[in-house]
Amino acid sequence: MRSAQGDGQDFPDFAAVTAAALRLDGFANRTPVMTSRTLDGIVGARVFLKCENFQRGGAFKFRGAFNALSQLSADKKNAGVLTYSSGNHAQAIALAGSMLGIRTTIIMPQNAPAAKLAGTRGYGGTVVLYDPASGAREEIAARLREESGMTVIPPYDHSDVVAGQGTAALELIEEVGPLDRIYAPCGGGGLLSGSAIAAKGAAAGCYVVGVEPETADDATRSFRTGELQTVHNPPTIADGLRTPSLGKLTFPLVRSLVSEMMTVSEAEIVDTMRFLWTRMKLVVEPSGAVALAPLMRCLPEVRGARVGVIISGGNADLAAVFKLFG
Repeated sequence: MRSAQGDGQDFPDFAAVTAAALRLDGFANRTPVMTSRTLDGIVGARVFLKCENFQRGGAFKFRGAFNALSQLSADKKNAGVLTYSSGNHAQAIALAGSMLGIRTTIIMPQNAPAAKLAGTRGYGGTVVLYDPASGAREEIAARLREESGMTVIPPYDHSDVVAGQGTAALELIEEVGPLDRIYAPCGGGGLLSGSAIAAKGAAAGCYVVGVEPETADDATRSFRTGELQTVHNPPTIADGLRTPSLGKLTFPLVRSLVSEMMTVSEAEIVDTMRFLWTRMKLVVEPSGAVALAPLMRCLPEVRGARVGVIISGGNADLAAVFKLFG
């Protein structure tokens, strides 16, 4: 069953996440969980990294995209799918569409990372570029939907997308057992909401923490004030987390299920990326390092705990990363 509706959609529950896991079986990668004694020593806890940088398409987004597209009716599949994304959801929709025989069109900002643009086109998606300084992607999507009849699958504010994203945390708990805490990055809140649903269902009492860049802290402010806050084109290197706000589904889910929200600086993101690349040999993008970043502060509240961290993606723009690393 699912709970009451939000904006015409049912709020996904634990049953929706477990159903998504069955739907993804054989299609999504069951990504590895990595550990490091060095990392445990720095954090003062037992840390388990769920490495979605090894997911199909290079990020957790494939889970939600495939879960949503696979449930469309034959008529909607024939009409095609439309979405908007800075990169990882774009690639995920294009990839899932190619696997399911669905035509996909993706609205992407002109300043999207070159690797993500290339990946989206490589998976067969038709890319429509726009200038984020002068246009809103949602408005462009609404116009194209009206003209084409395509179904819009948004990056995070969709019940099937949220349920699909939650399977990453579900797999993590199934593999390593109950966790005291789970840390997940937050842009629009799809992964964080799904992780919280999975944790509440599979690891009762687990403390779920969402992490954002300081310069893109709209979800943290929304969580603390109880009123939806927005941010416009935040200047963060974590391009996957540049969303304007939580959604009509994800805002109430985050408020009701997430235990705490935290922010990290751009310097902390870079330092965490450097550790993951050099010490653990994990290629992660800036957004993928965000959830681990606060733990590198040696937080007293996590000492001795069993902690899960969602490493959300590895679609790094190498030229940009090398500049960050200096």
